[in-house]
Amino acid sequence: MLDDHGHDTAPLIELDRATVCRGGEPVLTDVSLRIEQGRHTAILGPNGCGKSTFVKVITRELYPLARAGETPVRVLGSARWDVCELRAHLGLVTPDLERDLLLAPGLAAEDAVVSGYFASQRLPPHREVSAEMRVCARNALRDAGAAHLKDRPLATLSTGEARRVLIARALVHRPGALLLDEPTTGLDVVRRQRFLDTLRDLARGGTTIVLVTHHIEEVLPETERVILLKNGRVFADDAPERALTSERMSALYETPLAVGRVGAFYTLGFA
Repeated sequence: MLDDHGHDTAPLIELDRATVCRGGEPVLTDVSLRIEQGRHTAILGPNGCGKSTFVKVITRELYPLARAGETPVRVLGSARWDVCELRAHLGLVTPDLERDLLLAPGLAAEDAVVSGYFASQRLPPHREVSAEMRVCARNALRDAGAAHLKDRPLATLSTGEARRVLIARALVHRPGALLLDEPTTGLDVVRRQRFLDTLRDLARGGTTIVLVTHHIEEVLPETERVILLKNGRVFADDAPERALTSERMSALYETPLAVGRVGAFYTLGFA
């Protein structure tokens, strides 16, 4: 559905009683939620709560159990997407994607970003790379704070540098939203903060941020909604100031915890 200005008004992501099983065991159970475009959202929970499964459902790596006449997953109002077309609307930063790109021998940062046009792990030999694609790739690297890395082999970059290139790859289509799965894993405290600052700049610039994490410290100040997952189910869905309380976080982790603030960011410690 389009508004009066021609913009798509469908929710970014919709799950309707989505259930996913792996090895015969449910990892998501009857999860229903909708994430609107333009509303920065954090999905938070302990290890094993179903966060990465949620991401794989959106990226079509996993499929929910099918029920007759029902559509458990929609992205921008559609249940079926061509992968390349989806990437033009929803950029992805995931550990699996980073691993695959790092395995590509000799892949330079700029080429890694250009490969986002083809949803591939390298530049397809049978596809033409236009001058416009190169310009957009360099602009995306600039926006991600990685312009100086364009000629460097991806495998030689630090974890933080590679993560910035991955953001540039996700941005090359100029999508309206980014879905990030545990994007700061492996970063030290300084590089993590720099990475989060980059996400804040993107959020303030109009890119919808959907951040999946198990660290409350990574919830951006721009976040308008927090979804807490526990044992494959939605445990809470609320504004940050109501979701990220000591009482709720203690119940989520089944341990006495205290929520605090350092500047604009939340902190979590033992009570």
